[in-house]
Amino acid sequence: MRPPLPPFTFDSAVQKVRLAEDAWNSRDPDRVVGVYTDDTVWRNRAEFPVGREQVRAFLARKWARELDYRLIKELWAFGEHRIAVRFAYEWHDDSGQWFRSYGNENWEFTAEGLMRRRFASINDLPIAPTARLFFWPLGRRPDEHPSLSELGL
Repeated sequence: MRPPLPPFTFDSAVQKVRLAEDAWNSRDPDRVVGVYTDDTVWRNRAEFPVGREQVRAFLARKWARELDYRLIKELWAFGEHRIAVRFAYEWHDDSGQWFRSYGNENWEFTAEGLMRRRFASINDLPIAPTARLFFWPLGRRPDEHPSLSELGL
């Protein structure tokens, strides 16, 4: 089981979002795929991985390209077994160009708390290094770091 479990309350949905953010900020595909069902279905930009193995390969490619990745997720809405999230992350490519990627995700969970579906819509904005807002050391975002709303994003 992957607590918190459906049906979600406001507090458990916020906790689920933070746990997902922490996992993604680890940039460890093996850690991340553990919260998805074996037959998970994704839409991420123009890619449609199905199952943990395809998701693991997708994440490995993603983090090989999106360097110094730092992510903030924020709860947008929730239901009994679904959560909607908005997010932003900063990263740079191998030429040193920084980006801020903005998006929304819709998540659907099993009764055991594993994510069965993840649908993401994402837009990338090239930014100057001076426009960056996410400066914590790689890994988990510190609790005292401002949220998306606090940053005006």
